[in-house]
Amino acid sequence: MLRTLALALLLANAGYFAWSQGLLAAYGFKPARQAEPERLAQQIRPEALQLLTPAAPAPPAVQAAPAQPAGTACLQAGLFTERQARLLRPRLQAGLPKGSWSLDSSDEASRWIIYMGKYISQDAMNRKRLKLEQLGLAFQPPASPLLNPGLSLGSFASRAEAQDALGAMGQRGLRSARIVLERPELASLWLRLPAADAAMQTRLEALKPLLAGNAVRACP
Repeated sequence: MLRTLALALLLANAGYFAWSQGLLAAYGFKPARQAEPERLAQQIRPEALQLLTPAAPAPPAVQAAPAQPAGTACLQAGLFTERQARLLRPRLQAGLPKGSWSLDSSDEASRWIIYMGKYISQDAMNRKRLKLEQLGLAFQPPASPLLNPGLSLGSFASRAEAQDALGAMGQRGLRSARIVLERPELASLWLRLPAADAAMQTRLEALKPLLAGNAVRACP
């Protein structure tokens, strides 16, 4: 039995070998063969190829400007001459936390304003304010303490610019305003407190006599 099975396997292997080598082709038994170009054509499909381009790098994240600490405000006052700053500096050092303030130098250009004043009383200035509101003209107190009580209807870098603006305001009904030099060109100093809390603002109020009449304003 085993001998018969072994003989059958031997004959089957011999037959498969003869078939795979084409020895039985004369009898109509031969394996299907593909020529090398045909086989390569089936393996390579140009239409299926895709060129991959590298992805564009992500844009750098935009960092938001640091927020103003809660309960604080950026304040500034000026302008101060070097002599005024020498008197003010030791009082600032004694009354305000270190690093909370600075005296920054600034070469300030001359500034011309359209000016109305000085007024002899608050009532007189209030009547003029009402008139300007009726004309639709904006105004504010002059930055220079020497021009108060008064009203500034705009500041300009040159007298010519101020003159043009005054002419336009005259066509709207403005009277009695004039052009004055509010600040000559000079090198000066600004007091700046970038994050003044309530306590610092109170201490700054106590230093007003040393501010040479300069108002404390919010930073631009």
